[in-house]
Amino acid sequence: MTVSAILIASLVGPVYAQTAPASPGFAVGPQYDTSHVYVASADVDRFAASFLATFGGQSTKQVVATVTPTPSSTTSQLLQTPVGTVSLFGFKTPIPYPFGAERTGYLVTDMDAAVDAARADGADVLVAPFPDPIGRDAVIQWPGGVNMQLYVHFTKPSYAPFQTVPENRIYVSPDRVAAYVRGFLAFSGGKVVSDDSDAPGVEIGRPDTSFRRIRIESGFGKMVVLVSDGHLPFPYGRETTGYEVADVADTLKKASAAGAAILVQPYTSGGRVAAMVEFPGGYVAEIHALVAPGKAAGSPPG
Repeated sequence: MTVSAILIASLVGPVYAQTAPASPGFAVGPQYDTSHVYVASADVDRFAASFLATFGGQSTKQVVATVTPTPSSTTSQLLQTPVGTVSLFGFKTPIPYPFGAERTGYLVTDMDAAVDAARADGADVLVAPFPDPIGRDAVIQWPGGVNMQLYVHFTKPSYAPFQTVPENRIYVSPDRVAAYVRGFLAFSGGKVVSDDSDAPGVEIGRPDTSFRRIRIESGFGKMVVLVSDGHLPFPYGRETTGYEVADVADTLKKASAAGAAILVQPYTSGGRVAAMVEFPGGYVAEIHALVAPGKAAGSPPG
């Protein structure tokens, strides 16, 4: 199956927040966008069981396929949950460059037009469009080193909407954030829903400081851009996705029982309770739940 489907300094804020999209937008819907997870082949089944036990849902049938334009072999499957989908890969061969560094797979309406638009909006095309067993794929890189995969299927897929839309978590430097946000907004037709230049540093593991946090929404779903100097304690920066759940404590109990490690205990900040976990195979994820207005913000982990 496809590698994608199973396979801001403050002065720039007013500029990109009002920018009209330069392209028509190529998104199909958040439920068609996946987090790419690569684990050792020996960890595939343990990861899948742990992830599904934590969030619910089911897996597609595991297949062995070539999902790169050059020879390779990997197991491939979709883990479909109410809070997000994972494209899970367990390569049996060395992983060809640059695969493994892309964070997401985005279903687009038109591959060639989307690649042309991404290039015009400031992205590099790292891997030109290529065929896979059930569609076509490409890998692009936005300013700041943010890799994403685009894909189309020969047969149009049909997936139920998520109960809650997951959050693509992007870490970029102050030097490249303006270019990244401007380009992605133009490509996605998205909008900035908040831009906090003094967000509590506890959210990136540095409770003694603050940082800039930009939230974006588009047809591809939710995104948070975390702008920092890169002085990040583990595991911050390693997570690519934040999953919204109804109850963080209950979800963490399920995760622990299913073999996941709690890396950051729950804390409250920015209108949510959040924690960080590591699943078997090394995949790090943020888990959060929204909290009622008025609940204390910036509380340290405990």
